[in-house]
Amino acid sequence: MPEDPQSADAEPDPFSVAQTIVYRQLTASPKSRLQLARKLAERNIPEHVAEAVLDKFQEVRLIDDAEFAEMWVRSRSQSRKLAKGALRRELADKGIDQETAASALEQLSDADEEAAARTLVERKLRPGTDLSDQAERDKSVRRLASMLARKGYQPSQAFRIVNEVLDSHGDHDSAAFQSRYP
Repeated sequence: MPEDPQSADAEPDPFSVAQTIVYRQLTASPKSRLQLARKLAERNIPEHVAEAVLDKFQEVRLIDDAEFAEMWVRSRSQSRKLAKGALRRELADKGIDQETAASALEQLSDADEEAAARTLVERKLRPGTDLSDQAERDKSVRRLASMLARKGYQPSQAFRIVNEVLDSHGDHDSAAFQSRYP
């Protein structure tokens, strides 16, 4: 059958194009409304079309910023051991409002955050570090506290946790030494 000459030259419907873009984005991974709006803008979708499509997706709950924020906090706090401060910044970058972010961050207790920091320090503590050498210990404290700061932990909290973990390792090392050489 011959093609309709008009359909070959017809511009694709911007609503269909926008929907396809949003479906593809959501298939790859969950996204916030702002992330999807940015992607549509990159693809030169008119703003009124983007808003209409995003409203429709939100209406049928395929876009839910609160659910996205909760999932993001759970995932990033477990996989990257990020502190609330860093998670709050990441959520803001993704267009999540402060109230929604605060609600999502409530699932992390201070104890969870501190345990994550301790786990990180334990994991990053270099084996064989001579903690009895003050210069070596100071270097380790700075390195580990800086690592925690990059993950969003407050400096005072980072230094306290690092020192506590190093102190406990110093105790283990001296106890192991004393058990071998009474």
